[in-house]
Amino acid sequence: MMSTDFSSDRWAETKANYDAWWRGALKRPLLHVVAPRTPARKPARIPQVNKGITSYDYAVTPEDIIDCWDYNLASMEFLGDAFPYQWVDFGPGVGAVFSGARPEPGLDTVWFHPPAELEAKDVHLAFNAKDRVLARIAAIMQAAAKRWGNTVQIGMTDIGGNLDLVSTFRPSEKLLFDLYDCPDEVKRITWEAHDLWWKTFDHLNHFCQPTNPGYTAWRPLLSTKPSYMLQCDFCYMISPEQFDEFVKPELAATCKRLVNPFYHLDGPGQIPHLDSLLTIPELKGVQWVPGAGQKPSDEWPELFRKIRAAGKLAEVICDLPTFDRLVSKLGTAEGLFCYTWVSRDDLPVARAILKKYGAPYA
Repeated sequence: MMSTDFSSDRWAETKANYDAWWRGALKRPLLHVVAPRTPARKPARIPQVNKGITSYDYAVTPEDIIDCWDYNLASMEFLGDAFPYQWVDFGPGVGAVFSGARPEPGLDTVWFHPPAELEAKDVHLAFNAKDRVLARIAAIMQAAAKRWGNTVQIGMTDIGGNLDLVSTFRPSEKLLFDLYDCPDEVKRITWEAHDLWWKTFDHLNHFCQPTNPGYTAWRPLLSTKPSYMLQCDFCYMISPEQFDEFVKPELAATCKRLVNPFYHLDGPGQIPHLDSLLTIPELKGVQWVPGAGQKPSDEWPELFRKIRAAGKLAEVICDLPTFDRLVSKLGTAEGLFCYTWVSRDDLPVARAILKKYGAPYA
């Protein structure tokens, strides 16, 4: 079991609130706020690594990794709509590894390289259920489910976006030329990436469900029905017409198979694709990430208005005071989600904002 205090009754309340938000029935925002607390258990035997769990040697057992995470969770207080959550992080786009790509862990991320330099016509993606990294992820998820049962939400690893996976095998500048030189080959590989993605998603969920309280990816946006934070960072470099031709068809197909799909809109370079994204009927919402060096989230009210006017939900990446300023410009906080951490010094302000928006456990 988990070493922190989060009762089954609170889990039931939390899931009900998230379900209501997805349906558009929650008349307030979801505010997932985590604060520090003094843990009521001894520190873990192994230290925390900088980035997820990719830096752990394979000699470190999944059980020891889970115990390290358990200590971290015991050091957290869950305010508002927050809940115990742990993301299984093996780097952005690790799904490429399950088709032969080579991972290169760094200090704060993981890079993926093609197994060989091939022309587009020679690239073929296929899911390898016996991959060593996949087995490691599955073993960690299995150990988490055994240790915590239904008391901690286990987040799906970052499988990757459609053309992001393709670009691992045809590094970005080559893939950009491929869009013009061999568009049919790009489309073929993209649908192979679609098949790879879904086989990965289904395979790993086998080790989490039905014990897991719900579905999450790399953000703690809980859904009791199949959900994922979809993305395509590659589309920063392409035109809206190319987005509609090469990205949107696969994205729309995945949205149809999920119940509560969200899209990771990363930076101003993706804004030209927003109008097209918002026409996907099954897409439930958009996460807006302004990016480094850009205006903070509260200075993008028109973008959030557009998302909400299209009937979509929205995630705001910011702290609580910034969220409060954004809402003052929008005039409503309904349909918004915000996940943030607060320090002990900032707790009084955080609690006041949580109470202002009617969030529980302030």
